Amino acid sequence: MMEFVLVGFSDIPHLQWILFGIFLLMYLAILMCNSIIIVITKTDPALQTPMYFFLRNFSFLEICYVTVTIPRMLMDLCTQKGTISLLACATQMCFVLMLGGTECLLLTAMAYDRYVAICNPLQYPLVMNHKVCIQLVAASWISGVPVVIGQTGQIFSLPFCGSHRINHFFCDIPPVLKLACGDTFVNEIAVYVVAVVFVMVPFLLIAVSYGKIISNVLRLSSTRGRAKAFSTCSSHLIVVVLFYGTASITYLQPKPNQSESVSKLISLFYTILIPTLNPIIYTLRNKDIMAALRKLLTKLLT
Repeated sequence: MMEFVLVGFSDIPHLQWILFGIFLLMYLAILMCNSIIIVITKTDPALQTPMYFFLRNFSFLEICYVTVTIPRMLMDLCTQKGTISLLACATQMCFVLMLGGTECLLLTAMAYDRYVAICNPLQYPLVMNHKVCIQLVAASWISGVPVVIGQTGQIFSLPFCGSHRINHFFCDIPPVLKLACGDTFVNEIAVYVVAVVFVMVPFLLIAVSYGKIISNVLRLSSTRGRAKAFSTCSSHLIVVVLFYGTASITYLQPKPNQSESVSKLISLFYTILIPTLNPIIYTLRNKDIMAALRKLLTKLLT
């Protein structure tokens, strides 16, 4: 088999152009909002701190993440064909998994940054110096690459001798594995192991960090201090819960329980909806970013 067909949303042909318009607007919003966050966190002197350095990298990651899936989906909605070569499918899966893994690790690094800032503020400039921040970001980007390449190679070395129709809008692991003719038990175990390492372990580290943060904040005597500490963490916590919740349902759920339509809907959440909401969550709940944005708009309009 040399190619697959991504079924996408072909089962609802009367909504093809409406979906095309909605997804195009969401994609443009993701590109624009994250680009603005990158610009203001790079140029505003008040935002040259580790927290905004991580946020800038997170925004760049979100742009890469959605660009792997949405343009292809828009093209399929437009042409109503959905044909994708074996190599293109493997490449897309590889990048989706790699960038998803990077997001898990980067969110963990951001949680560690908040933990040091709140629980050990006197040592914060020393512990979270620029070199450490770069190392954490580099580790987030690089760590999963060999694992993901190995797993993708393992999946696409399976024989695909039956149906070539992938009931999804991008090449994700569960729908591709369903088309394999051979025994996929080893591959499914590998998926669970990688999901535990890159999803559950980072999530537990984030949970421990926030457990210590909440414990520390509750000991503060000042109500204003508690409110400020919680406000700096709440945006990140919302993003963590949304992303990890949907990713866990997709990659840690047993194969027989995977409903294709539900799986497709959940994938829409973590590939499109959550990346659309992330810039809004981070900007509207952050006074420093809103102030920097107003400053930038004033400079552009005058």
